[in-house]
Amino acid sequence: MRSILILLGLLACVNLKAQDSTLNLNEQFNQSNILKKHYYGFSLYDIDQQRYVYGYNEDKHFTPASNTKVFTLFTSLKLIGDSIPGLAYVERGDSLIFWGTGDPSFLHPRLDSGKVYNFLKNSDKELFYSSTSTQEPTYRNGWSIEDYEFYYQPELFPFPIYGNVVQFREVNGKLKLFPSYFERDVKQLSDTTTRYRIHRALENNRYEINELPLPKNYVNEKPFRPSDSLLVLLLQDTLKKEVGLVSKPLPTDFKIINSVEKRAVLREMMLPSDNFLAEQLNMVASFLKYNKFKTEDLRKFMKDTYYSKLSDSIELRDGSGLSSYNKITPRSMVEVLLQINNDIRDETAKLYLFPAGGLEGTLKNVYPTPGGKPFVWAKTGTINSVHCQSGYILTKKGKRYAFSFLNNNYLGSSAPVRKEMVRIVTHIYENY
Repeated sequence: MRSILILLGLLACVNLKAQDSTLNLNEQFNQSNILKKHYYGFSLYDIDQQRYVYGYNEDKHFTPASNTKVFTLFTSLKLIGDSIPGLAYVERGDSLIFWGTGDPSFLHPRLDSGKVYNFLKNSDKELFYSSTSTQEPTYRNGWSIEDYEFYYQPELFPFPIYGNVVQFREVNGKLKLFPSYFERDVKQLSDTTTRYRIHRALENNRYEINELPLPKNYVNEKPFRPSDSLLVLLLQDTLKKEVGLVSKPLPTDFKIINSVEKRAVLREMMLPSDNFLAEQLNMVASFLKYNKFKTEDLRKFMKDTYYSKLSDSIELRDGSGLSSYNKITPRSMVEVLLQINNDIRDETAKLYLFPAGGLEGTLKNVYPTPGGKPFVWAKTGTINSVHCQSGYILTKKGKRYAFSFLNNNYLGSSAPVRKEMVRIVTHIYENY
């Protein structure tokens, strides 16, 4: 009897402590003059105790912006192996015919391993790139066409090259283009603008530059319009050998050349929040599942197979978060974070894929780092009137939490919203 009373007493203490924590966190939200002006939701889950400890609007739907990339990360973990397939190919007599797999790393300035390049460069066979019959749009549903010439919205393609962007860089006082192939498409214009400007028309790859002085250390990236014919020309330019263009269906006996480690691409997608990599990873996953590019079918497969088990329904129209049509709940995001936590049992390997607060990527200089160490690892997401964070917290007491903090429909800058999120997440670190 005595032991039962002691147990009941301990349980009562635990419940009171949990209630105190909830009330305390309620107070943190309620005292915010910033948060009360817009629509927000929050969900907090104790990973070690396996229970939700707090929620506000956790079952309501929000536009997640680049928090969508957490779902792309999950898709990649489920469907892509340890390495990214760089290209598919067959050898027929004295010919090597190859197809794109969606791999975004070929000649990418930060990711290329050289494996695919060396494979093509060192082949003693005649090279033929086969165009791919696909209904994949170059932009996803809900993207803004006005952003076509900004670095964060390159067009999508079965065989990307150079990240599908041209880099403009000041080198010794002169403007250099990488790849240099596009220098033939540059035209100088006199205009009345007061700042140095590079412009590309929607329908072509001609770049217009005004005549103002080139700023020192100038760096800019502009997407180019990919096509089968342009890819062949770029391949010939860099390989220094002939590449033919054919149109053949992918045979059943194709082989694969792998390019880079998957985790390297996932980290590059997550830390700087790279939209191009996110969308191309979905294309890679589609190729591996269907031997075709069918990302709409891929999203339906993920929804039917994995997301149907979530507490709340979700809707995803892309893999990057550029689409305002995406809709998730804080609770559904936490549930996907928990599945990622279960799939990657090594804590260091899991956190490697998320920006570390105060140190890396989109969270660099955002959070404090007590003792030089981060306590939050999270994906951010920002588009007009949307600012979100979702990820993991390691508290001062060593407790692990998954959280999702979604903000929609505020006016003006995201800076005050970000500041409030940092304040509340830091409070959790200090007190939970």
